[in-house]
Amino acid sequence: MPKSRSDRKKKAVYTPPPSKEKPKVSPRWLVPTMLGFFALGILWIAVYYIAGAQVPYMQDWHNWNLLIGFSGIIVAVILSTRWH
Repeated sequence: MPKSRSDRKKKAVYTPPPSKEKPKVSPRWLVPTMLGFFALGILWIAVYYIAGAQVPYMQDWHNWNLLIGFSGIIVAVILSTRWH
């Protein structure tokens, strides 16, 4: 006759040893810089679409304005990966 589950040996639950490392802290400049790049990227794209004809030299750059705006947003996303 097969053994019931209650008759089998029970294994102890694994508990990892306590870590002695201090929690990581982000530098103070990280969040303002990240938010600044994000805001500037969004603002650059918005100004290009809304008032690009009135801003000197902005119409001359054509789609490079999108590259500039999205670069600011991408830098903000990269900085956000370093935030603890």
